[in-house]
This record gives sequence, C-alpha cells and structure tokens, in this order.
Amino acid sequence: MKKTSSHDVMGDRYRYDFKRCSYANGWAQVDTKQDANYFGTWCNPTTFELMSYCEGDVAHTQCDNEAEFVAEVRELADWNKERGYWLGIDAGLREADMRARFIQLGLEDLLH
Repeated sequence: MKKTSSHDVMGDRYRYDFKRCSYANGWAQVDTKQDANYFGTWCNPTTFELMSYCEGDVAHTQCDNEAEFVAEVRELADWNKERGYWLGIDAGLREADMRARFIQLGLEDLLH
C-alpha cells in the first residue's frame, strides 16, 4: 500500500468532485456529516484508491489489492461511525457498474 500527502492551495473539494475524483473517472463519494467545500472523501473500487481533501491537505491511498482496499474503506467507515459522521458511500444514480463493484467487494452495507 502506498500513502502520499500533498497540499493543494489552488482550490476546494469541488475540483476533485468534478475532475480527478468524478464518477466518470470511477470514483464514488464517501458521504459524511463533515462534508463541506473544504472537506471531501472519495474511493475508487476498481483502482483500489482512496482520496481525501481537507482544507488544502490531500491524502491519497493506493491499495495493492482488493483486500487492502476493503480493509481501508471499512476502517474509514468505522472511524466515521464512531464519531457520528457516517452517511454512506454514494455510488451514483447512473453508475450501475460501480454499485455492482462495491457489492462484489462485499461493501454493499456501506452504500446508500
């Protein structure tokens, strides 16, 4: 697993929503009660990546396989649930393939 961090001073989380971490690029939004223009989290069930943006700080996790990805997503969900932030993974309304991929990975209970 590879974890990297960087700083993005040129924008907000919407640059990720509509570009790098868009549904068109295979990413699903991880919805929490903390979501705002300065905070967002996404995951990609095909490339096994997670991305988080918080006030310019960007954390990127690249998992080596689906088992690592599932463990990372579950850890993310558990952390948010313990603090009352969890809402669910939004696999999109038109992204049937993405929803199917999360189900295939055993993460259906985290979808909303």
